[in-house]
Amino acid sequence: MAGNEWINGYLEAILDSGAAAIEENKTSSSSSVNLRERGHFNPTKYFVEEVVTGVDETDLHRTWIKVVATRNTRERSSRLENMCWRIWHLTRKKKQLELDDIQRLANRRWEREQGRKDVTEDMSEDLSEGEKGDVLGEAVSLDSPRKKFQRNFSNLEVWSDKHKEKRLYIVLISLHGLVRGDNMELGRDSDTGGQIKYVVELAKALAKMPGVYRVDLFTRQVSSPEVDWSYGEPTEMLTTGPEDGDGADLGESCGAYIIRIPFGPRDNYMRKELLWPHIQEFVDGALAHILNMSKVLGEQIGGGHPVWPYVIHGHYADAGDSAALLSGALNVPMVLTGHSLGRNKLEQLLKQGRQSKEDINSTYRIMRRIEAEELSLDAAELVITSTKQEIDEQWGLYDGFDVKLEKVLRARARRGVNCHGRYMPRMAVIPPGMDFSNVIAQEDTTEVDGELAALTNSDGASPKTRPPIWSEVMRFLTNPHKPMILALSRPDPKKNITTLVKAFGECRPLRELANLTLIMGNRDDIDEMSGGNANVLITVLKLVDKYDLYGQVAFPKHHKQVDVPEIYRLAAKTKGVFINPAFIEPFGLTLIEAAAHGLPMVATKNGGPVDIHRALNNGLLVDPHDQQSIASALLKLVSEKNLWHECRKNGWKNIHLFSWPEHCRTYLTRVAACRMRHPQWQTDTPADEFDPEESFNDSLKDVDMSLRLSVDGEKTSLTESLDTAAYGDDQQLQDQVQRVLSRMKKQETGVLDSGADRKLTDNLPSKYPLLRRRRRLIVIALDCYDSRGNPEKKMIQIVQEIFKAIKLDPQIARLTGFAISTAMPISELMEFLKSGNVKVNDFDALICSSGSEVYYPGTHSEEDGKICPDPDYASHVEYRWGSDGLKKTIWKLMNTPEGGEAKSSHSPIQEDVKSNNSHCISYLIKDLRKARKVDDMRQKLRMRGLRCHLMYCRNSTRMQVIPLLASRSQALRYLFVRWRLNVANMFVILGETGDTDYEELIAGTHKTLIMKGVIEKGSEELLRTAGSYLRDDIVPGESPLVAHVNEEARAEEIANALRQLSKAGN
Repeated sequence: MAGNEWINGYLEAILDSGAAAIEENKTSSSSSVNLRERGHFNPTKYFVEEVVTGVDETDLHRTWIKVVATRNTRERSSRLENMCWRIWHLTRKKKQLELDDIQRLANRRWEREQGRKDVTEDMSEDLSEGEKGDVLGEAVSLDSPRKKFQRNFSNLEVWSDKHKEKRLYIVLISLHGLVRGDNMELGRDSDTGGQIKYVVELAKALAKMPGVYRVDLFTRQVSSPEVDWSYGEPTEMLTTGPEDGDGADLGESCGAYIIRIPFGPRDNYMRKELLWPHIQEFVDGALAHILNMSKVLGEQIGGGHPVWPYVIHGHYADAGDSAALLSGALNVPMVLTGHSLGRNKLEQLLKQGRQSKEDINSTYRIMRRIEAEELSLDAAELVITSTKQEIDEQWGLYDGFDVKLEKVLRARARRGVNCHGRYMPRMAVIPPGMDFSNVIAQEDTTEVDGELAALTNSDGASPKTRPPIWSEVMRFLTNPHKPMILALSRPDPKKNITTLVKAFGECRPLRELANLTLIMGNRDDIDEMSGGNANVLITVLKLVDKYDLYGQVAFPKHHKQVDVPEIYRLAAKTKGVFINPAFIEPFGLTLIEAAAHGLPMVATKNGGPVDIHRALNNGLLVDPHDQQSIASALLKLVSEKNLWHECRKNGWKNIHLFSWPEHCRTYLTRVAACRMRHPQWQTDTPADEFDPEESFNDSLKDVDMSLRLSVDGEKTSLTESLDTAAYGDDQQLQDQVQRVLSRMKKQETGVLDSGADRKLTDNLPSKYPLLRRRRRLIVIALDCYDSRGNPEKKMIQIVQEIFKAIKLDPQIARLTGFAISTAMPISELMEFLKSGNVKVNDFDALICSSGSEVYYPGTHSEEDGKICPDPDYASHVEYRWGSDGLKKTIWKLMNTPEGGEAKSSHSPIQEDVKSNNSHCISYLIKDLRKARKVDDMRQKLRMRGLRCHLMYCRNSTRMQVIPLLASRSQALRYLFVRWRLNVANMFVILGETGDTDYEELIAGTHKTLIMKGVIEKGSEELLRTAGSYLRDDIVPGESPLVAHVNEEARAEEIANALRQLSKAGN
């Protein structure tokens, strides 16, 4: 702890010379600390008594309370001795953690500088000598001029009423906590806080902006007895749309809505740290809703063409991870707001020295959170922050963002100079919006003073006219007419409340002029509070007693959220001041609330208040460590009435900068400046190829968009699913369901031989793949390779057994398609299938080269006898693909030992030319011992501005690098988006291990069948470095959507397993 550095020195003295030596030398000590106690010095007792109350450790504090209460002298001495050793051990542990942290930060700085050096070298090769100097100097020259930033922003077209005709669809995501529109349970737990209020109000405000047609706020559906039933409702309307919109502009789907997607255990409200393994399940569910909604909006406002989301905005790490996957599947822009960042939290926890990195990761899943934030930076077009400090000091800790490199790349892009595939997301400071509709500005007249006198006079005021919280505050104060210095925060040590009390207590003029009111959360019993908060409150009480501040300081035990505006109003009526003395304040929302109620501010100069003060100019900034500076600033504002009135007026004049309309206007302006992208393929599917009325998804869209069907060929299970969907007494709803069932029965009775029908259809060439006609898809993703990386023959046998399993039921066979997902290139895959007499046309889709290419056998895409990749998928995954820069950087990294210079001989890799394609760089691993882990390579590539998906595959004999948006799991979502084959109706067949992308294929709404014993060795040992996130953070421990069979399983056993999985998904 920064304020107790002398503790370490005292401990070192004990360790170096022992207590006896200190005892002998105490009389000659020149220390400023008084070591005497009634003529006799006891170092152990002194140490514990003086230090233990400053150690923020709950267990130590409680032990100290027991020690003080112990009357037996010998027992007390024994306990004191024990506590001394515990604190000594704690300090040693803290020192070790500090040393480890210093070494880690030094390594990170070296890595960062090495990355910048490599980038500079690579990007300077295509420039003249003069331009090279520009590249090196850009990072420095762009740091200073604040006006340049303002000019660049002024070049953007500000969002206005002329965008009214756009009719945008915006998606917001906030997963954890309890989200609803009214009666928000803020503070119920650590997950239901300010972020919840922010995203709900943002959704409402955006829906009222010109040009915005619909806003969907996605969150988790919770149907648990622990929480209110409203959190289990699939949909909740927040607002109907623009308040000034014409009736014709307001369609039936217009407005803002909360959309709750079920993922994870349905009946369990889970804290955010436990949601990570279920993220992909949310992504699949959200994708289904977005596709349905895009079609509905297309019919309403898109002229029959799908209306894709304008932007997908993730809030916090979990939603950022989800937004990255969703934006990749849909190929639409992504925006990120971090709210609170994992690396910053990790740094703070390590500095406290109470927990090791492993302990922190176990408690907070911090490494999984950090990786999610890194992935979000990879995919985001724009990152929105509340303050500039958040950009420099928090996002600057991440591999994927370098402030200097971002400015260099932006300058090069502006000049049209090649960046070699390197990219850094843009950062924009947009302070949170606030609703000021209920704030009434008080005029500076004598009537205000008279009103205060009436309200504070118990004889003349009616109980109805005085807010209850006023009485609760004023009962502490001898003279409540004096100006009120108001502080409102949790009793957290970081909020620096004790320094404020000391400043007030030691400044006599300030005590004579003003009162101090401390709103420090709610409490019943200090002993039941956490150690840090309890210590702050105890210290405050001691300081009140020390400086005899009774009648001058108010610290009520309870207040409600609705009381907060009244507290501000009381302080403003007394011509008081609001203060935030925190050591570091990320933003400072209370400063804006106070300004809206007419309160000047005194605030810390560290963090967000700097930006707020620059905008409002309604107070003074202070050094939170300087007690005298705090007292002087408060005294200046309280005593100089002209300055007080000027600050008050400035606050009211500029407060609109923090209003929701202003926030949304800036938000939409920034988003509009992003590179807009959306699916590029044609949607005019001919009727003879595909009748929309035959689609279960399309037929049921009016029944219930949240309804999911898993067509497994069994009439009973399907009928039960539909009967369940047709809940209630809605006759029209039931009639719709019966019409769908009738259509399905007609289709089934018209088929005499499903196998013959499939064979006949498969032999007919078509412009569109047969995948469009399928209702289920069996995806074979078995990574069976020998020690040289060649596919094993037993895979052919398994494929043939799977074919037989599906053909056992003709109804299933007619509706089911097949796909194979592999790391092999298309040429090698076709050769392998041919060697086992398996026809390529037996598959509806081939996902090759680790998901970098997709093929559809039997379509018109074949040229000169060669099957061609899906061109739409190729353009879909092109985003941020820089193959040239990646090749050069990967070769250099793999041939450079840690901390050493590059070596030219004995390279551990060799380019695998025959496996390369336009979106896949493949290498042969010649020396597995020198292969860097995926985590390590990903970190180094991110530091160099390169975004990609890197993996080891084929029994660790290959390393493949593909585009960021490409992967075998994302290819399945592409098939859903492109051909409307729901991921929930896919069955993925895996081994017990596989390539390093294996874990991504397990989780989600699809069904997974794991074949035990098929794969002896995979590549997963090359996935993670020590201290990284764990497999349990990606893959759910138990899931009804995962089943197992043995390697020897025959067709019937496989068919039974697939049938059970079908029922589990209903």
